[in-house]
Amino acid sequence: MEHHVYFWLKDERKNEADRKAFEAGLDDLLKVKGLVSGFWAVPAKVMERPVIDQSWDYATSFTFESVEAQDIYQEDPDHYVFINAFKDWWAKVEVRDLERVSK
Repeated sequence: MEHHVYFWLKDERKNEADRKAFEAGLDDLLKVKGLVSGFWAVPAKVMERPVIDQSWDYATSFTFESVEAQDIYQEDPDHYVFINAFKDWWAKVEVRDLERVSK
């Protein structure tokens, strides 16, 4: 399964020092046990179209072996370290979890 999270930072956090700190926090999330693969990203500079939302600042894309493995990640202490360190920095967060059904 895949776990995608989109972050909109508060305007006062959109400076170079805070971005570097947030990116370091995202890097730490990539070390959490149970993660098969993952990365963090910023919006790609693609052609503008009405169906594309590029309003977010950062996103993560994590792959887990199963929904259960993702559930364990949600309770991992290191996951909470990230949340507690940065939750006041977010104007908005959205999560999209995908469970593959096609082969």
